[in-house]
Amino acid sequence: MLKIKQLKGIAKYEETLNKMNSKVLEVSEDIKKEEIWILEHQKVYTAGSSTPKEFKIKKINNIPVIFINRGGKITYHGPGQLIIYPILNLRKRKLNIIEYINLIENLLIKVFEQNNIKLFTIKETNRGLWTKDQTTKKNKKIVFIGLRYSKGVIYHGISINFDLHLVNFKKINPCGLNAGQISSLKELKIKFNKEKIINELIKELINQFDLNLI
Repeated sequence: MLKIKQLKGIAKYEETLNKMNSKVLEVSEDIKKEEIWILEHQKVYTAGSSTPKEFKIKKINNIPVIFINRGGKITYHGPGQLIIYPILNLRKRKLNIIEYINLIENLLIKVFEQNNIKLFTIKETNRGLWTKDQTTKKNKKIVFIGLRYSKGVIYHGISINFDLHLVNFKKINPCGLNAGQISSLKELKIKFNKEKIINELIKELINQFDLNLI
């Protein structure tokens, strides 16, 4: 049965990354080792494989920049942003990466819709989910997807901006976007029950990916 681990406290990124790399090896050999982690990170910038090679900065605003092998460009993680790391064997599940991303996006749209929050895709821009700023009527991105596929296993994952401080996004062009396109539920004054949403996300993730459904 698929394990869901909701980690307490604020996790150090590099420690989590090392554990994730070890878990990928396990999951590549045995699908029953699959896990999904739910957590929040200490302040960190992560630069994915699409980050320009000339970008060599080690710290921004005294926050470390870590270069990693997931897809995408540089982004920011910090307290108030929910991280979901599904570590799943797509090869055994006979899913390709696009099918997997579609499943994840649809799952998130469903859960947030149940909480009276409308999310939508703008696939011509990049993957992830947006919502409407009811004051300016502009689209704002609050859900980000950055993945790595190796040895048949998909990992890294999804980040959701609930109530984090957005000032550190303004130091970069997150995921290749203008920082002004990034927001959070709190900044947009969208009411939410974080614990309720997390519980519903866990339920939907189990329904979607439990081994019994393979």
